[in-house]
Amino acid sequence: MGLDPARELTCSAKGCTAPAAVEVRWNNPKLHTPERRKVWLACGEHDGSLTSFLSARGFWRETVPVGAADA
Repeated sequence: MGLDPARELTCSAKGCTAPAAVEVRWNNPKLHTPERRKVWLACGEHDGSLTSFLSARGFWRETVPVGAADA
């Protein structure tokens, strides 16, 4: 699932054009199987807010550097 770090990837936060530093991996247990991971990209500034948003809903699973291999 790791993303290609050679591509220029940008943060998923609305209106942000900063380079992504991490992959915020999540899933909605009502819609996705337990092993499935959706990915939002985050810059250093938005990592915390995106993680908080997903955590409040019980969707956050892990945060890893951009391009990291699956655990």
